[in-house]
Amino acid sequence: MKHNPTHIGEVESVSGNSVTIKMLGSYPSNMPIIDGTVYRIGQIGSFLKIPLGYANLYGLITQAGVLAMPESLLIAYKETPSVVDGHRWLKMILVGEQVGSYFERGVLQSPTSGDQVHLVTNEDLRIVYGGYNVQSSIVIGNQSASEGLAAQLDMDKLISRHCAILGATGSGKSNAVSIVVKAIADKPFQSTRVLMIDPHGEYASSLSGQCCVFRVGANAEAGDKELCVPFWALPFKELMAIFPGKLSDQNEDYIREKVLDMKRSWASESTGLREEAITADSPIPFSIKQLWFDLDNFERMTFRKDRETLFELVEEGDAALLKSNRYPPAAPGGGEPFLNNRAKGILGFLDGMRSRLFDQRYRFLFDPENYCPDLKGQAPNDLPSLFASWFGQGFPVSILDLSAIPSDIMQAISGSILKIIYDALYWGQNTLVGGKKQPLLIVLDEAHAYLKAGEDSISSRTVQAIAKEGRKYGVGMLLVTQRPSELDETVLSQCGSIIALRMTNTKDKGHVSSAMQDELREMADVLSSLRTGEAIVSGEAVRIPSRVKFFQTNNATKSADPIASKLWENPCPDMLEYETSIRNWRNQTFS
Repeated sequence: MKHNPTHIGEVESVSGNSVTIKMLGSYPSNMPIIDGTVYRIGQIGSFLKIPLGYANLYGLITQAGVLAMPESLLIAYKETPSVVDGHRWLKMILVGEQVGSYFERGVLQSPTSGDQVHLVTNEDLRIVYGGYNVQSSIVIGNQSASEGLAAQLDMDKLISRHCAILGATGSGKSNAVSIVVKAIADKPFQSTRVLMIDPHGEYASSLSGQCCVFRVGANAEAGDKELCVPFWALPFKELMAIFPGKLSDQNEDYIREKVLDMKRSWASESTGLREEAITADSPIPFSIKQLWFDLDNFERMTFRKDRETLFELVEEGDAALLKSNRYPPAAPGGGEPFLNNRAKGILGFLDGMRSRLFDQRYRFLFDPENYCPDLKGQAPNDLPSLFASWFGQGFPVSILDLSAIPSDIMQAISGSILKIIYDALYWGQNTLVGGKKQPLLIVLDEAHAYLKAGEDSISSRTVQAIAKEGRKYGVGMLLVTQRPSELDETVLSQCGSIIALRMTNTKDKGHVSSAMQDELREMADVLSSLRTGEAIVSGEAVRIPSRVKFFQTNNATKSADPIASKLWENPCPDMLEYETSIRNWRNQTFS
């Protein structure tokens, strides 16, 4: 009888979803040639199939060699190596079933001992990897098992069930992010909404022509928009955390009441707002300068002997210029003028607040163009204009470049941006711009920088809320990090799809393994041997776990490695370049 070249062995034992395979001792080669194509048997992550009547069961190889044999035989092998009779062993997990030309994830039946096991040919792979809906799928690269086959993702599930792209520095992580986002942007949709939080300003070049970039004014380039994050849209506690110094709980409550009064004053002149619904956290404009001036004035007041009559001003201040009112200083001997005995002792905090308001690095926050309220709390533009600018520029991708934002407030700003976006989509869920009617994908690059495990920060709380509930309101999330071990486990566990590039750190690999479905965890051992730009993709967005080689972007990201062997061929730069570098440093700009 003629030997079938795809028949490589038989099922030895089945345990749940795991199948142990004894290869044929007479099989001629580990690299058979079938129909002109060379196949390599036993590659971790490659496929095998088990024909069962009209169906074919497919499985992924997770182990090869002596350790793949059944435990009882392994014990016997250690005592008497000849017991295996020269057979080779494989272990695989069942992942899907093919009936006719249709492949479906999951299996309805299990194999039994003695069933034949076959190699998976390119024709089989076309069935396994095909069948995606053209409208809702994106192509990100090629299958490592057969580079002639496209690697596809289900875009709908990628967005609605969340996704994480994980990989060590230099593994091709930024390129993978660019390819995924570009593939989404290339789809012929009219109202695609992708928002990227970009802490290092990496992606503007790789997504050129498909994105609108928002940068802090001094660092804006031609065609960029100015990044504005109005301070009054931040929750009260996050706003106070931006200023240096600490407040006691009592003083924090005192300032909170002042802010609440100012916001209610604005709301009283507007229609459609319920006063009782307004809190200090409500995204309502108020004058931060007037707040500072009123608080500062109360601390500096001096009184006459009756402790109620205020001394006349020595010099009148100016709230707009952050200039304090000047009163006669308190007498040292117990006579007039007397200090304000109701003062809160917060002058030190107010001095820090004033210096921060003057700091040009924070202009995007405290003096944003067209969003800065006057002393009465009236601003030229409101949040609807801000959201329309972020999502209504005619580009599928909006990049918020946070690279020029001071590092000490990066977490508060990124978290606040996420919160005001998520809250707007939550409360607007029944409108045409809400997430239910117009879904949003939020890409969080360098997520470990502001989603550290165990931290009770606004960014952590907001991302946890998005991870748990975002699907209900049309808000999807794409996490990107090189240190998954530092991420909050709740967030990572909510990611329905995992794209894991090369990773060598044992702790990081452990976290990736725990985020994968149980039967695939052994595949995490392969992560350290992946090529640059290659990844293990598993979860909701793929029909079957795959080893994928990403396309290479035409425009390299800012994080691409400089090529020393080429760049060092250039002549040494002159003094003018150093002068420009130092001037940029002092001006906090890249011009």
